Amino acid sequence: MKLKRERLIQSDGAVSVLVVVLGFLVGTILVALVGKNPLNMYKAILQALSGYNIDNGKMNIRYVGETLNYSVPFILCGLSMGFANRVGLFNIGGEGQYIMGMTIAQMVALLGPQIQGLHWVLAIACAIIIGSLWGGLVGVLKAKYEVSEVVSTIMLNYIALYLSRIISLQMPGATTYKTADFPETALITNDFFTKITNYSLLNNGIFLMIIAVVVFWFIMEKTSLGFGMRATGFNKDAARASGIPVVKSIALSMAIAGAFAGLAGGIVALGSFKYGRVLSGMDNYGFDGIAVALVGNSTALGTTLAGLLFGMLKNAQALMQAKQIPKEITFIIQGMIVIFIALRSALILYQQHLDKKKLQKEVGVK
Repeated sequence: MKLKRERLIQSDGAVSVLVVVLGFLVGTILVALVGKNPLNMYKAILQALSGYNIDNGKMNIRYVGETLNYSVPFILCGLSMGFANRVGLFNIGGEGQYIMGMTIAQMVALLGPQIQGLHWVLAIACAIIIGSLWGGLVGVLKAKYEVSEVVSTIMLNYIALYLSRIISLQMPGATTYKTADFPETALITNDFFTKITNYSLLNNGIFLMIIAVVVFWFIMEKTSLGFGMRATGFNKDAARASGIPVVKSIALSMAIAGAFAGLAGGIVALGSFKYGRVLSGMDNYGFDGIAVALVGNSTALGTTLAGLLFGMLKNAQALMQAKQIPKEITFIIQGMIVIFIALRSALILYQQHLDKKKLQKEVGVK
């Protein structure tokens, strides 16, 4: 029994699967407690995942496309959090980096050269660069001046939000909530995807996301730079003693993390909307990315799977409402998953306590 418990605690994959199951279990119980049929919740989830409506036996592939489209910013913001986490940092600033990426992408879309093939590439590239700079600033403050990345990223989130409003309100055709429509050359829509997914919003951003996942994996697992970053995350002092440039690792890791979030903002801006938005509040993809990274254990594959889960839950919200299930249940499921992930630390401490008690008993210490 003890061996099984230890294996469960030590297995990242097993813990992730377990907490997801527990999250859905709590959601099921809550739905039943409010007098609704939990089966309707799972019917909505099945439809969001596969497009199949079990009630009428009809198939609509559009729901699959929407689930994939929703998953893209979750995965990218999860990569942003996960990359920083592998270096021992807690990037709460993914939302600010996402907002800046979205804002600059919108600006370039409206003001950039309307050249087919160049326009959207330039907008996405600018989104990545500004996200990198926004995250890199935090990294420099942390590496050189020991400024807490938690404090600085929280402050920069709000700076990004209100700066975005100021910039967006100066754009052509701006009202209190939107700008003029983007030219076609700035959009990353994919006519083939639109056709085969029955006019979903799935776009070329999914290819950029896949590239980002591969880049994350390659840097972290296959390069000396990634090794130095991971070593810094395990133990800064040991890494420094081994000749690893800790300051550089911290600053660069936050810049790369910011690039992932900035890319997410650019994709949402040019893929899911045909006009620029004047934000009145945060989209929360950056904050949800924290949960995605935690569930995915800050790995490329794990974060991708967790992002797909969160995208599916987001797409299922409207379907749940149509079946008389409160859409807020999806937020509760996400929150419970994060809570159960956090409880893993408590289980580790409990296991250490049991091991200590056993050792004391073996050596005769009371």
